Amino acid sequence: MKQYGLIGNPLSHSWSQRWFEQMFAREGIGYARYCLYEMPNIEGLRQWVAENDIRGFNVTIPYKEAVIPYLDELDRTATAVGAVNCVEVSAGQLIGHNTDAPAFSSTLKPLLQPHHTRALVLGTGGVAHAVVYALGELGIDFKQVSRQPEKHPRAIGYPEAARLASNHLLIVNATPVGMYPHVEETPWQDSHLLGPQHLCYDLIYNPTETRFLREATAAGARTCCGLAMLERQALLSWNIWEKQDISYSG
Repeated sequence: MKQYGLIGNPLSHSWSQRWFEQMFAREGIGYARYCLYEMPNIEGLRQWVAENDIRGFNVTIPYKEAVIPYLDELDRTATAVGAVNCVEVSAGQLIGHNTDAPAFSSTLKPLLQPHHTRALVLGTGGVAHAVVYALGELGIDFKQVSRQPEKHPRAIGYPEAARLASNHLLIVNATPVGMYPHVEETPWQDSHLLGPQHLCYDLIYNPTETRFLREATAAGARTCCGLAMLERQALLSWNIWEKQDISYSG
């Protein structure tokens, strides 16, 4: 049985194992298992891979950047993004990939309208890096937004983001704020500034409708949750690990 999985901390919110189990059943894959591995730290990562015969794994909060020093190689996208969410194990080598960026791009593109030329990206972590990389590839100008902009020279604070909301009509939540179990929290306190031309994309998928998206919908904005992105990046990861091109139906 080939062993795959997800590392991070915490993982109580994750639907990754459920998704892979459904994919295995749908595709008749009986030779693989995907598990959740909640790790308080990753100092013993290479030993864990060897002892458990791990063939590949995904990476989530808070290790998408921290995992890089433990890897032997990064692919082009992971190098450009500066974050890894997929690790391939090949001949004892750990190779970092980033499937978040292409997954975000491919799920965002069908939703874009001509007026979505500027974006606010809420967050500065590993998945936010993937988002801004994808936006750059799509030619969309962006501002990153942080609660502590003084620690992130390229970011702005939320008060300034609110002032820009009228002409930054794409807003992406790349923070964990509002994720299960803290479902009544929201990273965006200014829903009164949203309107029908806004597109609000929340990378959170549990719950599928966060408070951020619920309030955006009430304001007339178009919304998208992170479930499609989860499914797309997971499938891209599987294709890297197994070199098996399973088509995406989402």
